[in-house]
Amino acid sequence: MEISYWIVAALLAAFYLYAGGKKVAQSQDRLRPMMGWVDTVPMPLVRLIGVLEVLGAVGLILPPLSGIASWVAIGAAIGLVLIQVGGIAVHVSRGEARLIWLNVVLLATAAALIWLGTTWL
Repeated sequence: MEISYWIVAALLAAFYLYAGGKKVAQSQDRLRPMMGWVDTVPMPLVRLIGVLEVLGAVGLILPPLSGIASWVAIGAAIGLVLIQVGGIAVHVSRGEARLIWLNVVLLATAAALIWLGTTWL
């Protein structure tokens, strides 16, 4: 289970570091081609989502790696599940139900990480 946790956590953390970092650092115009929803959400909220994604990625890796407060990794994974629930809601409200496949995959991966974390950490 430990190896499975680290593989899934590393992949999920890499994705969220990239996506969250883009939301934090780039302008609305630069985000729009890849994330059309940024037009309907205030930019401070987009930045907050990015910060939460980066913190979630860090929370998946650092606590179990250091052995200090490993339960934080489970909380980070739960937070990432909630972010994806919000993402699905935004896409559905915009009539973009065909675009939720990535949100569903990320939600399922974070949920699997919760399970792996509860069995290993």
